[in-house]
Amino acid sequence: MDRTEQTGDPRGYGPEKGRIMKTYAALLAFVLLALFLATGCAPTPGPGIEGDVAGFWKGLWHGFIVLFTFIVSLFTDSVGIYEAHNNGNLYNLGFVLGVMIFFGGSGGGACKKAR
Repeated sequence: MDRTEQTGDPRGYGPEKGRIMKTYAALLAFVLLALFLATGCAPTPGPGIEGDVAGFWKGLWHGFIVLFTFIVSLFTDSVGIYEAHNNGNLYNLGFVLGVMIFFGGSGGGACKKAR
């Protein structure tokens, strides 16, 4: 029995193709929503901004979303990848830790045993 006889469709498509397309559409919608939400918390470029200074936790978050903010910063001048209005060393520590967490900079790959 060939695929046409199983599904009744002369092209060989069955109900599973519709299910796969819905899965891809849902995945694309989720990725776009996550990207939108992540860039909504992106650092601002202005050094003359009034208000709270960014501390360790904002540095950690900004380091974690650095890839997304970098991509957005290529197309607009209103988003920067680094918050200029920060409290110094603690923000820098959080930023570096966030980048390391996102990109997996723990060095675990260097410790794999040879077979």
